[in-house]
Amino acid sequence: MALRRRGAQERLGDAADLLVIGLGNPGKEYEGTRHNVGAMAVERLAERYRASLKVEPRQRASLGVVSVDGKRVALSIPTTYMNESGAALPGLLKRCGLNDVSKILVIHDELDLDAGRLQLKVGGGIAGHNGLRSIKSVLNSAEFLRLRIGVGRPPSREAGASWVLSKARGADATAIEDAISRAGDAVALVVSNGIERAMTEVNTRG
Repeated sequence: MALRRRGAQERLGDAADLLVIGLGNPGKEYEGTRHNVGAMAVERLAERYRASLKVEPRQRASLGVVSVDGKRVALSIPTTYMNESGAALPGLLKRCGLNDVSKILVIHDELDLDAGRLQLKVGGGIAGHNGLRSIKSVLNSAEFLRLRIGVGRPPSREAGASWVLSKARGADATAIEDAISRAGDAVALVVSNGIERAMTEVNTRG
């Protein structure tokens, strides 16, 4: 699905083949929380490919570009709070020369998956996730790619907000840390093999 935008594109070199966005909240008080696993996964990806994420004030996000299997992959973390994540999209899309939601992959925390489980999907509902809601609103589409990182289920629905803003402990923390590292493998599979084959492999392994 193509996106309509106005104005000239201010590209970061050639157009990116994929834009990977990791969701989280800025500030030390949110570091290491379940809600920030998407941002942590992108930080880990940048380290893996020895890239730096430079804060781009006009894009309201940090941004870096890496090469994965010969493809240009832009890595980004919005510098907004979670519920305003979509505000970074217009500038990022211009900067990366993209106009297709199928080339946007959002990495985020998922309450409906066991801690440490990974799942790729295309589109679908937002299940009350404020970051996804913001992105969907700005794109006017929910058909972007998603890499969900399971952070475990809270003890009750009412405890969901405090659960995602807390840090995992014990076995859950170990599983989530491992998933953050494996997220890079999932992104590489999407780039190299396409989303359908990547979903088959990643979702089967979990």
